Amino acid sequence: MRQLQHPLLSPSLGTQRLVTSLHFGQATNGRKAYIQSSLHADELPGMLTAHKLRELLAAAEVAGEMPGEVVLVPVCNPIGLDQSLMHHQMGRFELLTMENFNRNYPDFFNLVKDRIAPKLTQDAETNKGIVRATMHEVLREQEVTTELESLRQVLMTLACDADVVLDLHCDFEATLHMYVEQPMLDLMAPLARLLGSQALLWARGSGPSISFDEALSGPWWRLRDHFADQAPIPLGCASTTVELRGQTDVSDALATQDALAIVGYLRHVGVMNGPAPALPEPQCEPTPLAGTEASHAPHPGVIDFVAQVGERVAAGQLLARVIDPLAPRETEIRSSIEGIVYARHNLRWATAGMEICRVAGRNPIRAGNLLSP
Repeated sequence: MRQLQHPLLSPSLGTQRLVTSLHFGQATNGRKAYIQSSLHADELPGMLTAHKLRELLAAAEVAGEMPGEVVLVPVCNPIGLDQSLMHHQMGRFELLTMENFNRNYPDFFNLVKDRIAPKLTQDAETNKGIVRATMHEVLREQEVTTELESLRQVLMTLACDADVVLDLHCDFEATLHMYVEQPMLDLMAPLARLLGSQALLWARGSGPSISFDEALSGPWWRLRDHFADQAPIPLGCASTTVELRGQTDVSDALATQDALAIVGYLRHVGVMNGPAPALPEPQCEPTPLAGTEASHAPHPGVIDFVAQVGERVAAGQLLARVIDPLAPRETEIRSSIEGIVYARHNLRWATAGMEICRVAGRNPIRAGNLLSP
């Protein structure tokens, strides 16, 4: 294993943060996986899973089971990890700009398409190398003026030439679920089965404020479509956001289970040698991200959840009650669709308009920007 340190732009005198990356193997077979955890720094299940992964990957490397390379970044957001207020971690948004740490990544499609056009050949593998080299080129040219911009540049540089990218997150209270771009569904389905994902939410571009995973998978299918009549472009990177349940689902047992599933997936895709585990039956069918319904509190009050995460609900079924003890009034929140309750808030006090629950359904019911703030 090689351990590398990547200094970020210092935001103030006398301070310096680093991103640490762990590198296993040498990609001798040309296959590379990139795995990071806690980009939202208050989401910790992935950090413990990364700790378990480190042990498994190190053992596999010693055993000669690493023909490809795995880059592991257990703590990918030192900025957010340092944001605590009155013992409460606030790692989703950078406090200086209020930008979401998982938004506003480079639009590689528009950055590289004109540069690669005169270089493309009729060989897909050659073209994959051209695209990746150009991605690195535009990242090197990028002028960073803030610590957050330098963090994005470091993470993109580590990940943009990977065949597989896993971004480990969690929700407030949730069942294990995944977000993936529709052209990558077949490539990510084995991981969903190994992890036991209970919702596999797909989109074909989820909005203008590009998330980390879509910055890496999105350009490949867009370039493939753009140059369809001129040159073959392969799907050079399959990436996904893996939501490892809820914020308090941090345990040795769960982290070990998830790490073993990820290693099994790396064996399936050829980044690692060794027997790949048999794929369990899928726990869900892929459903469109546009088919998710978010329920909101119509007024302030105490939240009394009735439906549990992982529960399948029918249209019209009661999800929660919001209770205003002063009025007094009690408002029922019901699902308008059939689907699975895959996430809900961990607070039990709602302000007016607060999102409190999400249900994943089969049919699209919304359009536009599908990402939360």
